Formats: sequence, structure tokens, C-alpha cells
Amino acid sequence: MTFVAWLSLLAICCLGAMSPGPSLAVVLKQTADNGRLHALAASWFHAIGVGIWAFACIFGLAIIVAKSPLLFQSITWGGAGYLMYIGVQALRAGMAKDELTQSKTVKISVWQAGVEGAMISLLNPKLAIFFIAIFSQFISADATLADQLILIGTVIAVDGGWYSIVVLMLAKGPVLNWLRQKSQWVNRITGAIFILLAIRVLTF
Repeated sequence: MTFVAWLSLLAICCLGAMSPGPSLAVVLKQTADNGRLHALAASWFHAIGVGIWAFACIFGLAIIVAKSPLLFQSITWGGAGYLMYIGVQALRAGMAKDELTQSKTVKISVWQAGVEGAMISLLNPKLAIFFIAIFSQFISADATLADQLILIGTVIAVDGGWYSIVVLMLAKGPVLNWLRQKSQWVNRITGAIFILLAIRVLTF
């Protein structure tokens, strides 16, 4: 892969990572509820999930998913169900009436935050279509293993790097304090976003 081709891939991956969606909502929710470490875990586990789809695409599994309507639909519905679940959980947290109720809320572990981030990407089969479309422009018949690893590594680094930047910007003292003060509204808004996205997945 030439350097110019890699720069093109980098630009496309950056645009894909920066587009708002459930991934950003998860990072925002983790930052407000649990802090920087949890949000970073969600960011990089999400990136690993994206990397798994990229790996699957390069080595053929994603093509099977893309060409099997039943398998694709099953994963899509699973993703919608998971979005609905965390949306309801976020709304319930956002409906807490006072600080006493908030203090009784069970804080999740860093590992659980990471799993939540990973599930958002792993249960999104549309990433298979996205990577097939992208990688078809960069993978040739004579592509080496090094080229393939560069593609996967770029995808993971861009996704994890972008959300880490978002976390570090949000987790600064005044911003983080504001987010925590408004955590009820953050949970309500992100919960509503998750539920609306789940409904959209199920109805379109």
C-alpha cells in the first residue's frame, strides 16, 4: 500500500469515526456517569469491536454476513435489542429524583464499561457493508499480510483515538463537573437516543 493510498484510507476512517451515533452516546454516558477511565475503556473496546469487523471483512466473514439476509437481520435485531436495553437503563438512571437515589445506583466496573462499548460495534453488522465498500478500494489480489494488518490497525487506531480525544476533552475538570451535575439529563437524552435508534433499526 502506498503512502497516498493510506492517507486516503485514514481520511475515510476519520470521517466515519467522527459521525455522531450510538458510539458517541455511549462514550458521553460513561464519561458523565463513571469518569474518564470507564469512558476510555468503552472507547478502546469499541475500537477493538470495529477492528474485528475489519478483520472479518478482509478475511471473508463479513461478505457472508452481507450476503446472508437472515444472518444479517439476526445480528441487526440483536443490536437493536441491546440498544433498547441500555436505553431503558439510561432512562431509569435519568429519572432518579434526588442525590440519595443517585448514590444507590450501582456503579459498573471498567470492564463492564468496555464490554458496553464493544457490544455497540460488534452488534452493528452495517460495519460489514461499510468495510467491504472501503476495503474494496484498497485491497488488491497481490495485497500482502502487512497491507492487511495496516488496514486493520488504522481502523482500530482511528476509532479508539478519536473517542479518546472526545473523552479527554469532556473529562477536564469544569466540563466533567458540569456533565456530572447534568448527569440526569445526559442519561435521559442518551437513553432516548438509544431507544429511537433501536426503533429505527427495527422499522427500516
